[in-house]
Amino acid sequence: MQAGEVLGQRLQGKSILLTGATGFVGSALVPQLLERGLKVTVFTRRPKVARAQFGERVEVLTDLMQLSPAGYYGVVNLAGAPIMAGRWSRSRRELLLQSRVGTTSALLEHLRSLAVFPEVVISGSAIGFYGDTGEAPATEATPSGSGFAPQLCREWEAEARGFEHAGARLCLLRTGIVLGQGGGALAQMLPAFRLGLGGPIGQGQQWMSWIHRQDLIHLIIWLLVDHTIEGPVNGTAPEPVRNADFTRTLAEALGRPCWLHMPAWVLKAALGQAAEELLLASNRVLPQKASSHAFGFSYPELAGALDNIVKKK
Repeated sequence: MQAGEVLGQRLQGKSILLTGATGFVGSALVPQLLERGLKVTVFTRRPKVARAQFGERVEVLTDLMQLSPAGYYGVVNLAGAPIMAGRWSRSRRELLLQSRVGTTSALLEHLRSLAVFPEVVISGSAIGFYGDTGEAPATEATPSGSGFAPQLCREWEAEARGFEHAGARLCLLRTGIVLGQGGGALAQMLPAFRLGLGGPIGQGQQWMSWIHRQDLIHLIIWLLVDHTIEGPVNGTAPEPVRNADFTRTLAEALGRPCWLHMPAWVLKAALGQAAEELLLASNRVLPQKASSHAFGFSYPELAGALDNIVKKK
């Protein structure tokens, strides 16, 4: 993939507005945008964290009224409260919706008031859009499923369509389980697995669609560059795996045993619908659009991705 080189040639000096910059993906994306010569502005509710992470290299905004009147070449909208943080109570569902749909709506409203509307908008979504796909593979053409996670993604994407209607090239990034150092799903798994206490969830036959964080960052950069890509884009590696294979591969990377099972009923008792839709549901999602446009994954297979993450010094 030549995205980095093309970006340096075509976009050096152009401005990017980023939401969700202090999150697991955004915090790793910002330095790579800066390395490629872009001017980065972040809108955040955590300015102290942003300034501690990025220093003076980025402009930090806490109010959308502070947006530059000159506008921005591109927007990467990754804002959203963590979806896997306890049971989906009514108040939690409202927070999840507001942090995604509400933020996207407010961002669109303020960008429309600027002199120049962004040429490209990459707006976050998730493979939760598809719901439980069972054994069937899902591509960007697969319809949405049933449940709260699909509803959340549908409403989020519907709001983001306003960017497209206003003239931007819109990419809806449906992200899978992001694997990387220092956060994300692995941060919750590693303590148990390092103690030899990891194992499959339920029967372990549900499909898991994952992506190495570095590949996801390269995918975002590629979407900023390639003007032929628009609409839904699955942010997943080309080789989804079953939960039992995921846990076995992680244990092997750590050199630890993997024999304990987490009963489904325990998770349902603790997390309710969140467990059913996020941990026990089967998501066999393929990155058809990226693959058909010759995007190059550095970590297409799970073993190589986990070896890089857990053994990296």
